[in-house]
Amino acid sequence: MEHYELQGTVQGWQACEHWNILHPGAKQRESYVAAQLKDTEGVLVAASDYVKALPDSISQWMPRPLIALGPDGYGRSESRASLRDFFQVDAKHIVLATLTGLLRDGKIKAAEVKKAITDLGIDSESPDPFSV
Repeated sequence: MEHYELQGTVQGWQACEHWNILHPGAKQRESYVAAQLKDTEGVLVAASDYVKALPDSISQWMPRPLIALGPDGYGRSESRASLRDFFQVDAKHIVLATLTGLLRDGKIKAAEVKKAITDLGIDSESPDPFSV
């Protein structure tokens, strides 16, 4: 696959998808994001304190599964730190998501993730923020 420039910038995924759909059998184009991440290793985690749909919107263009964190637009009147904790998009939850990805990839053991949950002070019995 190749990535192509469009008006001085590498094409976005939409332009690539459009071209690829209309040109079956031709060499498929690759978006900038896919080109940048294809040779990387490790877990891909994206967090947003806006909406989870934002990082989810590019997940299909990742070279491997993306763990997306974020609220889905529920309104609450609290401090940003409190909201990030409630919706599990703060630093400790990003670390936990990364460790969970490593566990899924077989790179670490469940005991390490359990220890991190304790060390980070995460309540593993907290309700799903989208069910509250």
